[in-house]
Order: sequence, then C-alpha cells, then structure tokens
Amino acid sequence: MKPIKILGTGMTKFGEHWNKSLVDLAEEAGMKAVKDSNLKLKDLEAIFVGNMLSASVTGQEHLGALVAERLGSKIPAVRIEGACASGAMAVHQACLAIASGHYQKVLVIGVEKMTDLSTAEVNRALMGASAEAEEGVNGFTFASLYALMARVYMEKYGLKEKDLAQVAVKNHAHASLNPLAQFPFKVSLKQVLESPLVADPLKVLDCSGITDGAAAVVLSSRPWTVDNKQISVSIIGNSLISDTLSLSARGEITEQEATRKAVQEALRMAGIKLKEVDLAEVHDCFTIAEIISLESLGFFKKGEAGKATARGETSLNGRLPVNTSGGLKACGHPVGATGVKQIVELALQLRGQAGKRQVKNARIGLAQNIGGSGSTAVIHILERENHV
Repeated sequence: MKPIKILGTGMTKFGEHWNKSLVDLAEEAGMKAVKDSNLKLKDLEAIFVGNMLSASVTGQEHLGALVAERLGSKIPAVRIEGACASGAMAVHQACLAIASGHYQKVLVIGVEKMTDLSTAEVNRALMGASAEAEEGVNGFTFASLYALMARVYMEKYGLKEKDLAQVAVKNHAHASLNPLAQFPFKVSLKQVLESPLVADPLKVLDCSGITDGAAAVVLSSRPWTVDNKQISVSIIGNSLISDTLSLSARGEITEQEATRKAVQEALRMAGIKLKEVDLAEVHDCFTIAEIISLESLGFFKKGEAGKATARGETSLNGRLPVNTSGGLKACGHPVGATGVKQIVELALQLRGQAGKRQVKNARIGLAQNIGGSGSTAVIHILERENHV
C-alpha cells in the first residue's frame, strides 16, 4: 500500500455533551477536519463513519446517510461498526478504498453519544461487543471481563494493584495537558488506589468513563494542499486482525493474539522495525488493557510493562511516550470515536502541534485500537516527512 496522506484533523471536546446530538458532534469534528485540510466539502468523494451504539443509545440507524445530509453532501457515505474498534476500522476501510484507486479524497468521522442513558443501560449496550450467549447472559460486564484478565495476570507475573494504578496516574498527567480531554486533571496514586471498587481488582479510576465525542480525519492518495513548508503525515502501514469473541475460547487471556499478529503485519507493510516507533496511542479502556497491549505489541516482554510504567518509561518524557492524549482512560472513550482520535493525536504529535504534551522529534507513531476483550485489533502506523 502506498502511503495515505492525512490532510486534515478535527476533534470535539470529549465529555458530557447534553446540548449536542450525535450528528451535531459528527458535524463539528468533520467540518474541523475539512477546514484543516484546506479542501472544500465538494472536493471529497466519500464519507466513512465509525460508530457502535447509535441504534442502542439514540435509536438512529443509517448513520452514514444522516451524517452526509447534515454536512450538505450527497456523496457515498457508509457506517462502519466493530465495537470499540469502530473508529480505527473506519480509517482502515477508508485507506483500502483509497489504495484501490476508487477514491482519492475521503472524510472519516468517528462519533459516539453515550451519556443519554444510565450507566447500567450503557454497560448493557456495550456488552453487544461480547459473546452474548456465554458472557452477556451470565451477567458479565466488560469491567468484570478485564478484571478476570487482571487477576490472572497478577497471579502469573506478580503485578500489584499499585502497578495498575500507575497507568491511570500517568494517563491523567498527560490528559491534564490536553484541553479536549474529558478528565484534564492529575490524580495521585493514593486517589486511584482508594477509589471505589468496580470489579476486583479494578477500581473506578482504573476504568475509562462514559463519553460523548467525535474525531475526524481527511485522507488522500496525495498531498493535495500541502506546500513545501508544511509537514506531511502519512499512514504507512495498517492491519486488522480478529480473534475469538468469547474470552473463554482463547488459549491465553493475558495477551492479545490479534494485536500481536496485526502489529507484525502493519510493520511489514510500513517497512520499519518496532524499535523505530517514537510514541504510541494504545487501547487502555482499563488500566490492565494498556499493560497487556504494550506487551502484545512487543514494546515490552511479558510481565514487564507495569514495571516500565512505574519507572516512567511510558511517560511524556520517557523512552516510549504512550497515550499522550490521556488515552481512553483520561481523554475519554466515546467508543466509535476512539480509534480516529488516536490517529488525530498522532498526527498532531508528528506535525509538532501537540502543545504542552508535545513529544520532541517524533517521526513515527503507532495506534492500536481493539474491539471487545481483544476480539478485533486494528493497527495504524504514521510517519512524518517534509515535502521536497
């Protein structure tokens, strides 16, 4: 696949948007991305919308056409659903459509409106991403599924609750530098450890919140509007791999086989080694998810990611900054938007536009978005280059 240029990015603030609808959020992020690209809506050839819960939460299906209508466009528009990986799947499908030669300029929007229902209702809707016949009907939630992973991991590798808490501390510190984050404030180790228990050993501050928000990117087969003085950012590798939907059907629940396979494929496509990656946005819906993801990606050996986090290796000034946006944990997790937000964050970092959370001299970034308990893994690798 030839590199896919990211011409524009846009994002709403993540949080509780009581006065904005699902389509309001999609329009806001989409128009910001189009403006950033220096294109006009009439220049675009297709719209890809990543979303999981529109029918469950708002009663709205046929979201592609609705978003196109709101944008005043009649170009092809489709909705992509892949649970919490819906946003990254939409980017992946858009890249394939461009690589095929069918389109040259497309808009991708990830959007979710979650706060209109109660916590119990949202958790029930989210369990649609699980194996309903085995997990949902038996009363599992995703917090309890990830708590199972955490317990097994802790027994196998000696991870402590304070090691889990360090992930939340680090990601909240990053979010405190992100004005669009849902929770832009720091938390202490003590606060995390003393927050209410959700599913042992996971506490409230180990869990991502219920969030509204949208993020968008304009993608192209060529740098249509970028002059020689601007920094170009491209997607140079991507991959989508699936695993079993049921956690019980997997041989090992302390690793993500889909992530491991997907990153290998994306690195081959990009023609780079993992050690060349300067920063990463990974799927930390729960603190244990970040630890398992980092090891499944190959950044750390099994049992080592928690210790590395505590040493500061994944902090903003560490050797591998992880979740500079604040991650799902602190920036927020509007599930259909998360994968696109990760791309937006990396693009801003590689352009040098991330403000107070800027990683110095970042050239290559990696995004990992997963659906369910690891059933779907989507990897994107981005690279910065100066046009000559």
